[in-house]
Amino acid sequence: MSHADTLIDARWIIPVEPHATVLERHSIAVRDGTIVAIVPPAERAAWTADDTVSLPNHVLMPGLVNLHGHSAMTLLRGYADDLALMDWLQNHIWPAEGKHVKDDFVYDGTLLAMAEMIRSGTTTINDMYFFHGAVARAGLAAGLRTFVGCSILEFPTPYAGSADEYLQKALAERREFIGEELVTFTLAPHAPYTVSDDTFRKVVTLAEQEDMLIHCHIHETRGEIDDSLKAHQLRPLARLDRLGLLSPRLIAAHMVHMSDDEIELVARRGVHIAHNPTSNMKLASGIAPVQRLLDAGVNVGIGTDGAASNNKLDMLSDTRQAALLAKVGSLDPTAVPAATALRMATLNGARALGLGAKTGSIEVGKRFDAIALDLAQVETAPTFDPISHVVYAAGREQVCDVWVDGRHLLAARTLTTLDHTALLAVAESWRNKIAAR
Repeated sequence: MSHADTLIDARWIIPVEPHATVLERHSIAVRDGTIVAIVPPAERAAWTADDTVSLPNHVLMPGLVNLHGHSAMTLLRGYADDLALMDWLQNHIWPAEGKHVKDDFVYDGTLLAMAEMIRSGTTTINDMYFFHGAVARAGLAAGLRTFVGCSILEFPTPYAGSADEYLQKALAERREFIGEELVTFTLAPHAPYTVSDDTFRKVVTLAEQEDMLIHCHIHETRGEIDDSLKAHQLRPLARLDRLGLLSPRLIAAHMVHMSDDEIELVARRGVHIAHNPTSNMKLASGIAPVQRLLDAGVNVGIGTDGAASNNKLDMLSDTRQAALLAKVGSLDPTAVPAATALRMATLNGARALGLGAKTGSIEVGKRFDAIALDLAQVETAPTFDPISHVVYAAGREQVCDVWVDGRHLLAARTLTTLDHTALLAVAESWRNKIAAR
């Protein structure tokens, strides 16, 4: 007999790797947070476990990797809707942040976001915000795999007064969490229009010295490109390439407006892209050329962006939007099929974060970051193709169980690390503060 800490019996398993594969009535054996076996039905009787989870009408699959978010902005959900990006930022979001963003705002807002993400099947978040220690503490409290993006700008905010101070604080707060398995710090220069050449050079040097990833908004709107041509006589990507930013360390969020030459450039440089379909639609930024990027060999993952520009942190919804938007944007119904969209939301995101050998797929030797969806619902009946259902039919309310690093964070729709009722009370308290202006 073989023994596991946990044995999960599932109607369907979508391992993601191999691509477009579905395993029927298999089991996953987990020991010390690691997948030690994928057990076919004929070998199930040879296994015992301390804990057995039965998922008779469910899909078990890798957890979703949210490749671009601003978690604390859940507290600004619905605060300023239906506006153009720069109007939204400069006249609404930045003033509100200037008044309210402190350590407690970030901690509370990030915990609220993590509860939402866990209940939506996200197991890893690549974040970007301020008060980085608060983000890291929230990640540890929730049990989510957390990449803490340290925002860097040229202008002052309640967090720092200059680009150098942002960098200094990023390194100081990072030192507090060295050794935490689930917390990784990244450098997050906000965007080409808010960061100088000199600061970008410092970011590149620091990333190489400290072996850190870089996370940046790039080519989000046409206006950003037009302004760069006026100010620098270069499109943003060309400017960033000249400064050495384009490399496998870079996760470029949005990348909506790209020429064929730019697609070839990011493929050659090994840049990873975080595609944010819902936010791009809501802010009317445009449709990213996702299928062309994939065809060129670019690694593209999916992000929700923040709740202030998407309104929900629902990676299942954004995965569906990514598949549909690619089709309408290219007028090709075969663009980004369901299995490709699911791979973008899991393994591609993990690879962008340097986690491809650790998570993003159900494979022996990887950490058990996984989710289960209950397909025994009228909304997903009958089931011919579980991959199709996960992408096109299932909703986040069907996510019933979530594990990160082998730890059960959501059990039968109940959060195990966070207090649902307390979070609602905290959110209401912040609503009253912010609404009072």
